[in-house]
Amino acid sequence: MNDPFDYDCVIVGGGPAGIGMASVLQDLGMPRFTVLERSEVGATFLAWPEEMHLITPSFTSNAYGMMDLNAVALHTSPAYTLGTEHPTGVEYAKYLQVVSQFKELPVQTGVDVSEVIAEENGFRVVTSNGQLRTRFVIWAAGEFQYPRLDPFPGAEYGVHSSLFSSWKAVQGEECVIVGGYESGVDAAIHLSKLGKNVTVIDRNGRGLAKGSSDPSVELSPYTKDRLRAAMMDKRIRMMQGYEVKWIEPDEPGGYVLYCENASGESHLLKTAEAPVLATGFRSSLHLIKNLVERNKEGQLQLGAADESTIVPGLFITGPQVMHAHLQFCFIYKFRQRFAVVARAMGERLGLDLTPLETYRKEGMFLDDLSCCGEDCTC
Repeated sequence: MNDPFDYDCVIVGGGPAGIGMASVLQDLGMPRFTVLERSEVGATFLAWPEEMHLITPSFTSNAYGMMDLNAVALHTSPAYTLGTEHPTGVEYAKYLQVVSQFKELPVQTGVDVSEVIAEENGFRVVTSNGQLRTRFVIWAAGEFQYPRLDPFPGAEYGVHSSLFSSWKAVQGEECVIVGGYESGVDAAIHLSKLGKNVTVIDRNGRGLAKGSSDPSVELSPYTKDRLRAAMMDKRIRMMQGYEVKWIEPDEPGGYVLYCENASGESHLLKTAEAPVLATGFRSSLHLIKNLVERNKEGQLQLGAADESTIVPGLFITGPQVMHAHLQFCFIYKFRQRFAVVARAMGERLGLDLTPLETYRKEGMFLDDLSCCGEDCTC
């Protein structure tokens, strides 16, 4: 009987999640798998503003049992490959491309996935190169390509931070940034270096305050260090605790932002230039929203192996993975789930799972989430 499947597994996305997941499947001995990338490997990072760097540090600590925080494959290190601690987007894309080429991963570039259709015992994947059938799908598409453009009325008068290729493109002497997390503060730092006066509207009031030890909800030390240095020039003003309710054009020109804080106090802010929106991103999962489950609060619901709870065989990897209060939105976090996903597929295909034990030894096999949580006491 002919095998109805073209592949055992199709990975959608050629970023860190896709390349990392492909490396694990290769080590596991997955017979037939492929990575479909609509542009080129590392395309998300190539689209970053040229001044942006990874906030997690890279260091060649592998020989002492501690993987480089930004590595996605065993025995690799962006610090070693690139010779830098905080790579730019272009540099990190180069690392991903080096890993893909060195390991000869089966990556198909220039292939856009438009639909994933669940069928009996598998999936039909509709692509720009035609359709193919696969037993499993791993969704590893990124988020940067899908900026949140409608967070409040009048957002169309602003420009999302992801749409700038360089902060040199921002006009005028003053700038307003909506959003005070990593991308917003990073933009403020670079704009202040260009001699601009910057106002950051931060509804959560993060700033330099010490709150959680989880970097998913707190500014990174790297960003705090740079913000402290930048604020010495007094060009950055932080409006903490205020939320933008709407933006309107002003007369005779410019824009007005209406803001409120939790106490109901309002503030009108005027700016001559279009505000920069550091308002986050939509998950790429909106492309397969009928195949994944969310709770009443909109949080993604996944099975123990990061599998869809309504469509067996569809796995999610990358920054959109969540389990209860745990957010796997950093590379060193979501890479720890690669082997968990691989094991689930390997068991169903009857593969030898022994190669995955290496991942457990290297700290890349986190299958017990009860051990995870905030535990820094000082």
